[in-house]
Amino acid sequence: MNTPRIRVGIDVGGTFTDAVAVDATTLELLGQVKVPTSHHHEDGVAHGIVEALDRLLEQTGCAPADVAFLAHGTTQATNALLEGDVATVGLIGIGTGPAAVLTRRLAAFGKLELAPGKGLPLAYAHVADPRDTAAVRHAVEQLKGEGAQVLVASEPFSVDRPEGEQAVLDTARPYGLPMTAAHEITSLYGLHKRTRTAVVNAAILPRMLATADLVDASITKAGVTAPLMVMRCDGGVMALGEMRRRPLLTVLSGPAAGVAGALMQERVSEGVFLETGGTSTDISVVRRGKVAVRHATILGKTSYLSALDVRTIGVGGGSMVRIGEGRVTGVGPRSAHIAGLPYACFASPDQLRDASVDTVRPLDGDPDDYAVIDAAGGRFAVTMTCAANALGLVPEGDFARCDPESARASIAPLAAHLGTDVASAATRILDAGIAQVKTVVDAMIRDYRLDKDTAVLVGGGGGAASVTPHLARAGDMEGRIARHNEVISPIGVALALVREQVERIVPGATQEQILAVRAEAERAVVAQGAAAEGVEVEVTVDPQTSTVRAVATGATELRTQDRSHRADDTERLRAAAASLKTDPAAVRVLAGTSAHTVYGTETRRRLRPVRRPIRIVDVDGVVRHHAADAHVETTTVAGAPEVLARLVGESTSYGDGGVRAPALRLLLGSRIADLSGVLDPQPLLALARSELRARAADEPVVAVLEVRS
Repeated sequence: MNTPRIRVGIDVGGTFTDAVAVDATTLELLGQVKVPTSHHHEDGVAHGIVEALDRLLEQTGCAPADVAFLAHGTTQATNALLEGDVATVGLIGIGTGPAAVLTRRLAAFGKLELAPGKGLPLAYAHVADPRDTAAVRHAVEQLKGEGAQVLVASEPFSVDRPEGEQAVLDTARPYGLPMTAAHEITSLYGLHKRTRTAVVNAAILPRMLATADLVDASITKAGVTAPLMVMRCDGGVMALGEMRRRPLLTVLSGPAAGVAGALMQERVSEGVFLETGGTSTDISVVRRGKVAVRHATILGKTSYLSALDVRTIGVGGGSMVRIGEGRVTGVGPRSAHIAGLPYACFASPDQLRDASVDTVRPLDGDPDDYAVIDAAGGRFAVTMTCAANALGLVPEGDFARCDPESARASIAPLAAHLGTDVASAATRILDAGIAQVKTVVDAMIRDYRLDKDTAVLVGGGGGAASVTPHLARAGDMEGRIARHNEVISPIGVALALVREQVERIVPGATQEQILAVRAEAERAVVAQGAAAEGVEVEVTVDPQTSTVRAVATGATELRTQDRSHRADDTERLRAAAASLKTDPAAVRVLAGTSAHTVYGTETRRRLRPVRRPIRIVDVDGVVRHHAADAHVETTTVAGAPEVLARLVGESTSYGDGGVRAPALRLLLGSRIADLSGVLDPQPLLALARSELRARAADEPVVAVLEVRS
């Protein structure tokens, strides 16, 4: 039997490092291991990564040469900022006259607070003329004398004229310090925000470079020839060389790994992902098959770092119950882990004999209303996981499942204290626990305008069963726990696509400029190892901010899943009908390619126009896109330019809000080309032509248009 090629994902957490092996063809989980994170080893976290890889290869019977893809996610950058464990940054401001006034103000970044009582260590020097090599050398020597371990060069308008920053770095290079220019970190205008983003990036640069070198050397020594990739905070991965340049992209990448797993393994097209651990739940959104991303807030200030929009609530599987005046008053934020207590439901019924309820302060300064059970086997915490098990919400084989008798016994003393039965007490606990989570989930559904009728709640993390099932029931939504939920983060790392985002502020952007930004993003992911023929690029043009944004994604190799797992026509029709909330008999096939089928129906209401909702379903039976009202038309690559020009012309609206072209998506081969982010008809048609380039003239093209109100 041939050993399969595998994709390896490693998630480096604060306590444990989890690793998984996934079949590179079928995407089946083949193995998983957990080792302690090696913070204090001389090789740092690199030692734990290699140890996890060795155990994984032994478990699966694979050799290092069988590894087709290897990526890791790390909390190291996040922890460095939270703990204030950063390098001293030497900032060189450039400019004369008014520009000098602006750059000298950047010295105030030394007042940024990393951790309570610990500021960002920064030294500032000024250079009037970046081509004055003597002045630049003097500035570098001054900064080194003040302890600078890394250099940043910043000049007003360097996005358009980077020569000054580059000249400073060229002169400073012989001094041997890690260096970066502000324009290399982001190409957006705004000297203050751009420089702040670059300074924070530089602060973690030396530490991350050292780790990158150790991990790279260790993986090579282990015999793995696949290029090492690193998880980004926007749900994709990047090459190690790119991480060396922009380590800030790994900040906040922990939650991104989980939602990447939901996106790739669970194939969520519209919904909310909740990753629940022992203490907290990270909540994020998938909209139209893509993770929701926004500029992140770092050190209390907005940055130009595009990261997953994740909102964290202090409720998890180990959250303790709070009681008072004969009722459940709340859940969390303290967890059994913080209090140093075992979960009551994982004790044996014998250990829970003679139980009585008491209340404690988990930590000094906490309220003294956290419920515990004192029993024959010692003191135990009553948790969300105990309540979920008592109600039978934790499925067979789940990481958090316990003996049903123990689950009921863990809640019984509290139920007696509250004067109710076990089921009612457990329900009250979960109601109190999910209240905060539901508030945030409802807000995110509103913020991203998700269709609550079609959005799904997907739970990941070891504590998923303590939150997601009850929340879905309370919110009257579809909900499920992800397969292998306890290792959804390393699975996300293993399955993540190479990603790059390019942003430019281009007032009145022409179609040539928009296409240039698109091409830059595509080149970037191909340079990092993505297969060129599989790269997808989504372009958005924001007329209010004049921002042109291109997000390119691609796999490091083209993956083909086992045909035996593909859905047949009946299964795909049922999936579409279920999503459309109608009878399959009322659903028609409107169009299709080899990889996708477009299904539609009609809805008629009195005094309202007919609406034609559609669903795009892939070969696995997963709904990849839905629209409340859309026009669908099939053509060929040769005929597409004329057909698209007609459709876009007929569907473009003109009004006080300006020109608004329809939201256009093209089904081409195995791809859905999303062009919905462009509002101007001419650039939209130019982008469509670029998608058709180099394809056979007779290849079918399906156009899906949604008219914007």
